Amino acid sequence: MADIKVQSLDRAFGILKMLARDTKGLSLADIAAAVELPKSTAFRLLAVLIQHDYVRKEGPAGLYRLGPAFLELSSRYLNSLELKTESAPHMGELAASLGTIVFLARRQGKRMVYIDKEDQYTSLRKYAIIGQQKPLYCTSLGKALILDMSDDELRVLLADERFERFGPHTHATIDALLEDLRECRKRGWARDDEEAEPDINCVAAPIRDYRGEVIAAISCSWVLESRPDLTAAKAASQVLRAAEAISRSMGWTG
Repeated sequence: MADIKVQSLDRAFGILKMLARDTKGLSLADIAAAVELPKSTAFRLLAVLIQHDYVRKEGPAGLYRLGPAFLELSSRYLNSLELKTESAPHMGELAASLGTIVFLARRQGKRMVYIDKEDQYTSLRKYAIIGQQKPLYCTSLGKALILDMSDDELRVLLADERFERFGPHTHATIDALLEDLRECRKRGWARDDEEAEPDINCVAAPIRDYRGEVIAAISCSWVLESRPDLTAAKAASQVLRAAEAISRSMGWTG
């Protein structure tokens, strides 16, 4: 009896996975054939799933689709994921591997906001920067956060930006920033080459959620004079891996 129940549960999950892949809906005959069950057995399993709102039968053709209970269950799981909690182990690993300072940031309007930091210093220094804001146009984190935005969207967002000079290579115009972002998109990561501060380099990559949307960015930063061995490309390969790992923890499956 126990084996039969387990088998039925396994088949029910098979039906749910199949309906998740086909958003147009499937007929009873299609479902039964796909899971290799008699129509009567497939109908009984579907009836239970419908009873609990995991499946709905809609339209004149009587097609089966995923129901709201399944979506509610998924959203509760996704909402329970905490970005800082999921990011912490990857930030620590990245900081230890590269021997650099690692930052986590989110976008707030036309500014990026630091929300976490990992380095070799005390916890008091760790929290000193959290909550601080910097412009998007001169930071690798800022550029990573706007990587998916179109040129038109960015022109609107930064229409009244002054493009103040902070380092020897700070972008002076929106056109210079857009040209830089085109290169960032091609390689999948952003670089701050002495743009926010002299003698400081930083690379960042976007973090995505279950929808594939950029919700945050992770970066590593170092002083050029003290780390002549560390190139932007070398750092970026590890930053990208950390960003991808965090994104998957946040539900991204791309």
